[in-house]
Amino acid sequence: MRSLSLRTRLVLGLLVLATAGLVAADIATYKSQESFLFQQTDSTLQNEHQFADQGPGPGGRSRPLPPGVYVEIRNLATGQVVFHAQGTFPGSKAASPPRLPSTIQLHRPTQGEPDAVTYFTASAKSGGGRYRVRASIEVGDPGQLVVVATTLHDVDASLHRLFLIELFVTLAVLAALVLLALWVVRISLRPLVAIERTAAAIGAGDLSRRVEREEPNTEIGRLGLALNAMLGQIERAFRAREASEDKLRRFVADASHELRTPLAAVRAYAELFRRGAATRPDDLERAMSGISRESERMSLLVDDLLLLARLDEGRPLEREPVDLKDVVGEAVETARTVEPSRPISLDAAQAVVLGDRDRLRQVVDNLLSNVRAHTPAGTPVHVRVLRNGSDAVIEVEDAGPGLGEEEVRQVFERFHRGDPSRSRSSGGVGLGLSIVAAVAEAHGGSASATSIPGDGSTFRITLPLLPETR
Repeated sequence: MRSLSLRTRLVLGLLVLATAGLVAADIATYKSQESFLFQQTDSTLQNEHQFADQGPGPGGRSRPLPPGVYVEIRNLATGQVVFHAQGTFPGSKAASPPRLPSTIQLHRPTQGEPDAVTYFTASAKSGGGRYRVRASIEVGDPGQLVVVATTLHDVDASLHRLFLIELFVTLAVLAALVLLALWVVRISLRPLVAIERTAAAIGAGDLSRRVEREEPNTEIGRLGLALNAMLGQIERAFRAREASEDKLRRFVADASHELRTPLAAVRAYAELFRRGAATRPDDLERAMSGISRESERMSLLVDDLLLLARLDEGRPLEREPVDLKDVVGEAVETARTVEPSRPISLDAAQAVVLGDRDRLRQVVDNLLSNVRAHTPAGTPVHVRVLRNGSDAVIEVEDAGPGLGEEEVRQVFERFHRGDPSRSRSSGGVGLGLSIVAAVAEAHGGSASATSIPGDGSTFRITLPLLPETR
């Protein structure tokens, strides 16, 4: 059965049940009709018993027996047949008489009781026919056993016709039922065939395929809805995995490219030293300064990459109450010292969050460093610390040239530069804002940016407030 298809098993199961039900109904009908015909025959035998009451006599019987009726009278004491007769159609040959047992067990009735009667079926002596037999002991003449039998030819013919009718009707009903079941099962399983085709298409790589929507009040409909939901999650996970792999490949390629430049510079300075810079003080100082500068740059890049890797792995940061007002104030004071010509305003409300003070300070430093790198000198900057419900918000707004729509979407991606022509010597490697977003997410917050070309940009960091200070 396990090797059969679901359609075949359903049809076979229905066929077996229907066959069992029809056969049971046919048997019950057949037995009921047989019992009814035997009862009618027994009533006829009781009526025909009046011919046997006359018995043998000098004058013979007053009238002939009906055709098909056999009468036999036995002496109870000896069991000897004292009379027998059989009715026939005029001019026809008498049928074979019944094969009666030599002894028919009957009890003798007492005074006032009805005759002792028994009914049974006996086969004909030849020809294969059957007889219905009535045997009784007469009260008026207890020494005689009267046997009256009538042929069951008509009864057997009726039962045979009934059997044939039941057989043909049963076969016709089963055939019609199989055809109807195949049609219904085919229609009912059509959604499963569609699901099979959809699964095959998805297996071939078409993750956008979905099962056609079915009614949610049917089992197959609910299955289709559940599969569509599962397929949606699988597609999103697969797309996210592809995006992650693409990002990883770009990340590795960009990191390799960024490390190649300082490594090439270090090799160049080392080659300069090998060619005799050690004997020339000016060349020696230039070589050593270059090696130190490029090494420091590589160290910063590696530190940033390691920080992003730890944040990607979900490693826990320090967790302690941090007042953003103090952290942002320190970062703004440092920025004013680094670039005294740039006006930086600060509007900070007290907002305490649970996090890593050093990483939060790095977030603000990176935002201010980004402003210095991408806006002209002297461009004003507005820094704010706000409370927004259960969140603390850090905003850094500048009045620079702003960003395009595409740049706003990519500004937090790793190794992204708003100005590709800017030299690596004057700017970073495009990891500053990536670190800002990663640190914000590690604190349960988020980073976002809005910009109007020609009217400046605003970078916003949202962090959950410490529950006790909300």
